[in-house]
Amino acid sequence: MTDAAFVVDIKPSARRTNGAVGTLVNRRGARHVFSSRDDAEMWASGLSSRGGVAVWIRSADPRDESDVDAYLVGRRARESVLAGAYDKRRRRLRGSDDGEQAAFETFGSDS
Repeated sequence: MTDAAFVVDIKPSARRTNGAVGTLVNRRGARHVFSSRDDAEMWASGLSSRGGVAVWIRSADPRDESDVDAYLVGRRARESVLAGAYDKRRRRLRGSDDGEQAAFETFGSDS
C-alpha cells in the first residue's frame, strides 16, 4: 500500500456483473489509483450508474499482502430469480390451484 495514493484493484465479481466495469478493465486495466477513498467511492458510484448494477469499494483485509488498499466488487443478482422459484414452490405446497402441479394432483385423485 502506498501513503500518497489509494489503490483499488477490480475483482472479477465486479467485471462479471457490471458491463461498464468490464469495458473499463478491457480499456484501462484492473488497477486504478485515486487520491483518496472518497474519490474511489465516487468512481464506484458512477460505474454503478453507468452499468446499471451496483458495485462498491471494499477495504482490503488487513492480512492481505497485496499492495492495494481496496477492491471494487459486485454481486450477481441471482437472489430475485431464486426468490421467484421459492415463491412458486411455496404456492404449490399451500395447495394453490394456479399451476400445472395443482391440475396434475386433481387429475390423479380421480383414479
